[in-house]
Amino acid sequence: MPRARTAVRRFGVRALVLSSALLMVPIAGVAGVAAAQPSGGAPAVPSVTSANGSKIVSIKVVDPRRLTVTVHSTAMNRDIPVTVLRAADTSTPAPTLYLLNGAGGGEDSASWAVKSDYVEFFKDKHVNVVTPLAGKFSYYTDWLQPDKKLGVNKWTEFLTKELPPLMDGGFNGNGVNSIAGISTSGTSVFNLAIAAPGLYKGIGAYSGCAQTAEPLGQQYVQITVNVWGGGNVTNMWGPLDNPLWRANDPTLRAEELRGLEIFVSNGTGLPGPHDTLGDPLIKGQAGTLANQMLVGGVIEAATNQCTHVLADRLHQLNIPATFDFRPTGTHSWGYWEDDLHNSWPVLAHSMGI
Repeated sequence: MPRARTAVRRFGVRALVLSSALLMVPIAGVAGVAAAQPSGGAPAVPSVTSANGSKIVSIKVVDPRRLTVTVHSTAMNRDIPVTVLRAADTSTPAPTLYLLNGAGGGEDSASWAVKSDYVEFFKDKHVNVVTPLAGKFSYYTDWLQPDKKLGVNKWTEFLTKELPPLMDGGFNGNGVNSIAGISTSGTSVFNLAIAAPGLYKGIGAYSGCAQTAEPLGQQYVQITVNVWGGGNVTNMWGPLDNPLWRANDPTLRAEELRGLEIFVSNGTGLPGPHDTLGDPLIKGQAGTLANQMLVGGVIEAATNQCTHVLADRLHQLNIPATFDFRPTGTHSWGYWEDDLHNSWPVLAHSMGI
């Protein structure tokens, strides 16, 4: 049965309130790319390819543990930058954690590298951590057709078929994987696991909405893709009555999550310890705090509702999972850093660490 670490009452969120708040600048809004300069010479490029010919194009050293790896995706016919944090002991094969960014896909400054301590957190851990720095507003899914604004998106194929053999073959992976993501990627991690049975051992989902076939979830997806991203969601899964919306709803396909180790977290939208002027990510900026509390509060209340639906569904199916329903907290990075730390025992266990 799902295990709830903290009980919380459910918040009903009216669609009108949700849409009015979400039409504002998103919490993980696209900004200038925070580029890191390599600190050393480029290592040799591993001569490894995926089944469809995707390959590593180049490697840049950011610091002794962190690499920027450029991967050519055959499915999307483009080069994808990927951050790879190497395991503490690179001489021994290590599992891989795929850690996804949110709506901006890491193409903006709202990324794990910029907004969290994840580099420091993983420095003593025997795991390769892989994070694509692309895929904004794509939901990391395979789109039906190219989009005028967002281009060709075949992220399920990239993440489940093209990238894993390159990471294992190029960086001494042992073939054991888990996956975690925030916000929009908190939906994607479930769908990726369902699309590739056996590829992942564990899932971490922080402040995501696992419903895509119900009006609230569909509205959230439409606002993310159409309003924030400037794309056309019909190019992703078709009209709202297209079966793909149901096929990409993890609450409807929850039975296919059986056997995975699962950690799911969500706040309520009420102000919490990271919603203060003194928080390191707020930096005393009143406007930043106001945006986080207003927009981030409404979004988190909405994802809270979705997350309770998922918890109920897994409970009905008697599928074990750990749910951390925080009594406070907005849709923001301070909480996601905490969630990564709190979920690590589950993810580490799933990968045999």
